[in-house]
Amino acid sequence: MQKKSKIILGIDPGTVVMGYGLVEISGSTIQLLEMDILKPGKVEDPYRKLQLIYNTVSGLIIKYKPDVFAIEAPFFGKNVQSMLKLGRAQGVAIAAAMRHGLDVTEYSPKKIKQSVTGNGNASKEQVLKMLQRLLNFKEEPKSFDASDALAVAVCHYFQENSVAGQSGTKVNGWDDFLKKNPGRLKK
Repeated sequence: MQKKSKIILGIDPGTVVMGYGLVEISGSTIQLLEMDILKPGKVEDPYRKLQLIYNTVSGLIIKYKPDVFAIEAPFFGKNVQSMLKLGRAQGVAIAAAMRHGLDVTEYSPKKIKQSVTGNGNASKEQVLKMLQRLLNFKEEPKSFDASDALAVAVCHYFQENSVAGQSGTKVNGWDDFLKKNPGRLKK
């Protein structure tokens, strides 16, 4: 029996706040399944935080049975300790995905913003507004970490389904894209 839809799980890793977002693709339609945050920062023991991240990602995989796992790559900051903690959070999230047999794809923050908004330097607010338009939802997330994770999932969808890959034709801007793909416009 063939699966009719595809589910993508996106993660914005963190030991203080981890965002997650899930989208479902049916044909050329993409819809929001869930976006939320986990706050492992409330836990004192750093290893319990990692266990909580692992268990949460595993639970999402068991609940939604995603086909794909995408995660944001850590950005390079000045604080080495923060980078190490972020790398650990990312590592246990990836380990959970791999434990459940999912392939892992990693995207840089700039690539995610570029893919979702067309601007690699877009603000978190701009990313959220574009996600609200693309996925037709109005509610504000608890944290930008949730919408960032959703952006990771949407970025993966766009990377797998690039315009050039689908139609074999090059487009010049949004107007040209909409003329060539009228079914992709949500009203």
